[in-house]
Parts: sequence; C-alpha cells; structure tokens
Amino acid sequence: MLGEKGDFITSPEISQIFGELLGIWFISEWMATGKSTAFQLVELGPGRGTLVGDILRVFTQLGSVLKNCDISVHLVEVSQKLSEIQALTLTKEKVPLERNAGSPVYMKGVTKSGIPISWYRDLHDVPKGYSFYLAHEFFDVLPVHKFQKTPQGWREVFVDIDPQVSDKLRFVLAPSATPAEAFIQHDETRDHVEVCPDAGVIIEELSQRIALTGGAALVADYGHDGTKTD
Repeated sequence: MLGEKGDFITSPEISQIFGELLGIWFISEWMATGKSTAFQLVELGPGRGTLVGDILRVFTQLGSVLKNCDISVHLVEVSQKLSEIQALTLTKEKVPLERNAGSPVYMKGVTKSGIPISWYRDLHDVPKGYSFYLAHEFFDVLPVHKFQKTPQGWREVFVDIDPQVSDKLRFVLAPSATPAEAFIQHDETRDHVEVCPDAGVIIEELSQRIALTGGAALVADYGHDGTKTD
C-alpha cells in the first residue's frame, strides 16, 4: 500500500527532514503558548509511524527544553496491520504492548524514548486535553461523494461493475437525485465536484477540542485551491 512500489509514497518516507521540522514547529508552538506542564501529541492516520518517529527524535534531541513537560502520544488508526507496523517502528521491544480489542484504547505501549503511547480507532476516544494534532495526508483518504452537473441538475456519480468485464469497475450517473446532493453548495459553479462530509465532522471535533482545552492542529494535504474539478 505504502512505499515506492505501493499506491502512493508520502513525504516522511522520502526524507526525515519533513518530520523533524514539524517536531521543531510543535515545540515552538508549545513555547509560544506558555509551556504547558503536559501535552498530548495526537496523529490521525499515522501510516507506518515514520512521521511521529521523526518528531519524537527531535523531542529527544531537545529534551532539555521539554524536561519538565509530561508528553504522551495518541495514534488514531483503524488498520490493525498498520498499528502493528507503527508499534514496531515506535515502541521498545523489551516492553510488551498491552492489548484490549474491545476497549476504545485497543493498544498501549512505551516509545523508545520512554513516552507513553496509545492507539484508538476514533478521534472521539482520545482523551480531551491540551493537545497538538497532526493530520498528514489523512483527510484526502476519507471517502467522498462525487457529483456531476447534468441538464436535469446535479447527479451523484456511483461506482458500478462493468457489465462487459466482470472484474472491472466503472463510473455511472445516478438515475435520479440522491440525499447526498444536500452537501453541494447552492452557489457551486463547477461541473464536477467531490464532497467529503466526514472531513467536516472531524474538523469540527478538532476545532471544538482546541477551543475547549487549548493546543493546535496541523493539517497537510496535497491538491489544488478549489479551481479544478475532482
């Protein structure tokens, strides 16, 4: 899935500089906002754990700055396979992981630098508290509703099995209006548009948490400024 021969490769897998710069940014934000006695580092969709590993390396190197701060790491990951890879990347081999599949915190451990680390399937399960949130190429992986403008109005685009080739997929237009059309802005001028309701829900949750308990969020995705189509 990830890597040079996979579906895509992400910047942390290309160079550690990216994550190290983010680590410095988080420390800078922590200092600028009053050096709280504790903070949570929360990453949504951590991939292989490379990015948070690079950030934690900086935290270790600048340990004298952070020495009086109680730091914990919280990873939001739905893939059991990826969570195992993250644990291999980030945790001490000699400290066994705690596992509880039925709990909101389905895995716990200690990072190589001695910081407590926990895994969750949903942002809602991460404890509320002063936090720095990171979502790197997370929002662009969430499912979208795809629409096309027709003479009859907006129509949702669905994925269908090609009747000519049974193992091939194709796009088809919905024959009539669908409930998801409520997501389209009334002043939309483009002919094709994609809408991601999940993104709005998660952004709202992040915003409310920061307003309530303080901290910051850094969201990085790659795309266009809204002038293109899908």
